[in-house]
Amino acid sequence: MLVPETKVLVADKISEHGLSVLSAFQVDVHLGMNEDELCKRIPEYSALIVRSETKVTKKVLEHANKLEVIGRAGVGVDNIDVDVATKKGVIVLNRYFGIFFNSKF
Repeated sequence: MLVPETKVLVADKISEHGLSVLSAFQVDVHLGMNEDELCKRIPEYSALIVRSETKVTKKVLEHANKLEVIGRAGVGVDNIDVDVATKKGVIVLNRYFGIFFNSKF
């Protein structure tokens, strides 16, 4: 369950407004991580927000012991291993958030 103490990892660029929507949670932004870096960081997070750059692979998900939800800001989920996430009970949300998460705003 996501509560104010929930740690959210934002792995791809989103707008300042998008970050402000997440202000009820503990949010860390780490951009440009490769798979190994993401594997090292992900164990402490309950939520992960990505766009198209970050690849959420089986290897990443194997390290994601606390992860409850992955939010994909944009169209499609081809950069997320949805089968592995589902087997782990991780919810994968795909949403085009428009101005909230568009890095151009």
